[in-house]
Amino acid sequence: MNHDKPVGVVLLQLGGPDSLESVEPFLYNLFCDPDIIDLPLAFLFRERLAKFISVKRAPKVQDLYKHIGGKSPILKLTNRQARALELELRKSINAKVYVAMRYWHPTTEEAVEHIRRDRVEKIVLLPLYPHYSRSTTGSSVNEWNRVLNRVRYNGVETKLIEQYCDHPLYIKALVNNITIALKRVKPAERSKVHLVFSAHGTPMKLVKEGDPYSHHIRKTYEAVVEEGKFGLPHHLCFQSKVGPQKWLEPSLDGTIERLAREKVTHMVVIPIAFVSDHIETLSEINMEGKQEARELGIRYFDMMPALHTNRLFIRALADVVLKKVNT
Repeated sequence: MNHDKPVGVVLLQLGGPDSLESVEPFLYNLFCDPDIIDLPLAFLFRERLAKFISVKRAPKVQDLYKHIGGKSPILKLTNRQARALELELRKSINAKVYVAMRYWHPTTEEAVEHIRRDRVEKIVLLPLYPHYSRSTTGSSVNEWNRVLNRVRYNGVETKLIEQYCDHPLYIKALVNNITIALKRVKPAERSKVHLVFSAHGTPMKLVKEGDPYSHHIRKTYEAVVEEGKFGLPHHLCFQSKVGPQKWLEPSLDGTIERLAREKVTHMVVIPIAFVSDHIETLSEINMEGKQEARELGIRYFDMMPALHTNRLFIRALADVVLKKVNT
């Protein structure tokens, strides 16, 4: 690959509402996604269903956002990751990093507009989802292809990084941040800690259709436990279930309940599928999970700090990009 022209790296991420007013349109975009709502003949009613769900859920979701500052921090954090990655990549290649959010701004369309303006011809798509799922990476890539077709931007060569769930530097970054959380526990009490790895769930329907996400999550979990040698009990569970379908189990709240029944008093939750903080970590784990744990008698509850711009994590991202550029 010619390294004189810039290589564009597009960070694919979910996005989040940037105000309380944008909660409902954000939810509408999410539930309009054919990779999320894929019921038979859904194309006939998807938009009406998305409107119904988003209107119904918006007040409750707005209330959650009120408690974490009135908006999602995901764009600010992703922009920081983009800058850190660009600096790291520029040690080796001429790179420019863009952000494309799936359900809010900057949209894929806005990212493509910037790329066209910069006359970038070679693109590496880098999902900020280390584990491949049709509902995350798959959805973002489908949107990327739709936008390219719509704007007829044909002069661009695109390569996709599908997953990096067991990249050694990514695993080391997680171990590093678990260690930070464990150091916050009084030394005399550390041996009481249970490590609870929590990943975003997916419907079992996806798993049965061969979606590799749950296997990738398990790979990360096993690699972190192996690398960290924490010598502490550890558990894997899933969160963020939506709707009546059967989802990956056990659930985070079910796991908290079980551990409380077993008289566990200390737990550190490790958000294993998220690389930055947003509503699933700040609200679902660190507020709802914490409250449930307290009510059930768990005395010590903490959450691992998110990876954000952890040096090892940024180096892992740079490494997967450079390998892709050179293939």
